[in-house]
Amino acid sequence: MTVMRASDEKLTQMASRLRLVFTRDHLTEMVTTATEAKMTPREVLQYFFTKEIDQREANRIKLSTMSAHFPRVCTLEGFDWSAQPSLDPGVIRELARLEWVTTGENVMFLGPPGVGKTHLAIALGREAIRKGFSVRFINAANLMSQLEKAHTEGNLTEKIATLNKAKLLIIDEVGYLPFSPSTAHLLFQLVCKRYESKSILLTSNRPVGEWGMIFGDPTVATAILDRLLHHCTPVTIMGDSYRIKANLKSKILDKN
Repeated sequence: MTVMRASDEKLTQMASRLRLVFTRDHLTEMVTTATEAKMTPREVLQYFFTKEIDQREANRIKLSTMSAHFPRVCTLEGFDWSAQPSLDPGVIRELARLEWVTTGENVMFLGPPGVGKTHLAIALGREAIRKGFSVRFINAANLMSQLEKAHTEGNLTEKIATLNKAKLLIIDEVGYLPFSPSTAHLLFQLVCKRYESKSILLTSNRPVGEWGMIFGDPTVATAILDRLLHHCTPVTIMGDSYRIKANLKSKILDKN
């Protein structure tokens, strides 16, 4: 028994040195499983390597999800398709393949508040992370603030470079607050930086025909749209707000 403990301790040290963290932390149970299953040497190696790879992948997804700054957890499985009959599930399934991210194309979810645009954006962002892409989620108002601050402090180039690191940049709620013409120009620089190389997924409650009002400068709005829409899948979602329907349902239940 003493010899086995010394052997396990030696193996644990070797696993730590090789940065096989899962093997280091679960060595005894893994050896027991392999022994009881009467695995061949090749099966043992495959078992150990698979466990290590699975753990590293789980850690990668966890860290990448934290770095993306999603405001909440949303999944495609959790989307209520019956509540939005105008939305074709096939289109979303195609987008979930993420080929558009590979080629640096864009996606736009357009529609009134509460129809699930942000939910779908987060869900696709999480799926992108699962498939190995880097993702950054940011609210449009927060993005405006960050770009203006960087411009004022003289480090706009560095800020745009930081935002450009992610293979997929999700900009949520464009149109809820107006951009100043100067901020619209800053956004234009970011869009140009990503043009035809890295993807943008954008959600907006305003049709593109009204973007001149959103950005306070029709010329800049046209220039931004020209680059966003050149390689883009626009998806318009029409329907009632989930939140309003849930509130009405709650009031009806309370009355009953």
